[in-house]
Amino acid sequence: MLKGIHHVAIICSDYTRSKHFYTQILKLTVINETYREQRQSYKLDLRLPDDSQLELFSFPDAPARPSYPEAQGLRHLAFVVEDIHSVVDYLVAQGVEVEDIRIDELTGKAFTFFSDPDGLPLELYAQA
Repeated sequence: MLKGIHHVAIICSDYTRSKHFYTQILKLTVINETYREQRQSYKLDLRLPDDSQLELFSFPDAPARPSYPEAQGLRHLAFVVEDIHSVVDYLVAQGVEVEDIRIDELTGKAFTFFSDPDGLPLELYAQA
């Protein structure tokens, strides 16, 4: 029935800052960028290497959403990486604060967390 995740939608508080973060720091590919005049809103479609997508939206006066790791709702967005240490080193060099790498006690895989410009929790999860 379900075959995979097509996209994840994110509403940001500062479109320019978030666009820079996702395209320049995380290096996601821009598929399409649209400005919707009637909504005063940008929609940026971004592609990951596995063809899944992120949609980045801006809306004027969008309310802040509490984002605590243990709050109800979406907990975090996790990205698979081949070499977690090199990705962490890269992010730190870009000025992104990254937690210490830990080992998942259930899978034995390395993982860590960092945040996007709005504090959305993002995870790096080692492929091997």
